[in-house]
Amino acid sequence: MDYQTKTYDLSNVVSFLKTDQQFGGLSNMAGKKFPLIVNGIRIDNTEILYQICRFPNNVEIQQIILNQKSPMGAKMKSKKYRKEYTREDFELIKVDIMNWCLLVKLASNPITFGRLLEKTGDKDIVEISKKDPFWGAKKDKDNERILIGQNILGMLLMKLRTYYLENKSTTKILEVKPLEISNFLLLGNEILELVNPILIK
Repeated sequence: MDYQTKTYDLSNVVSFLKTDQQFGGLSNMAGKKFPLIVNGIRIDNTEILYQICRFPNNVEIQQIILNQKSPMGAKMKSKKYRKEYTREDFELIKVDIMNWCLLVKLASNPITFGRLLEKTGDKDIVEISKKDPFWGAKKDKDNERILIGQNILGMLLMKLRTYYLENKSTTKILEVKPLEISNFLLLGNEILELVNPILIK
């Protein structure tokens, strides 16, 4: 993964900021549009799953986050627990966790999310962010057509798009192995390999 800050021309990329935009479903904040299944448990969106992964050793906090009605609610609710309860190695593995969350999103929604990825063509994917130049990219102060940031989420989505296009005619996209990290837990149980998850919508 390339962590260098990059510059993008807004007219040459697929970008998203709000979830009701054409490519808003690429966002982790896309509400219940692309629900996930992990260990047989339905999780409304990738933001909730990502925030849950901060706190593997605290079932109560994971359940609080899981119960949130919106992805932003989950993100905000997690903030008061982060300083004391976030796993010690989170900053080192957070990109791997996000990548895993996106693989789960695809496995749980192989047709709808796969098609959305495919619609992006071969363009760079960029999340427009007002505050976070790590996961996304911010508009340049002097030229709003220019986006500047590390855009890690966009890069992970481009990687996922390539994976989808290479494997969409197979069952490989329906299988997601758990991360090989310690304490990879959901509500007190080890996170298992996903094999053809079925969602009741």
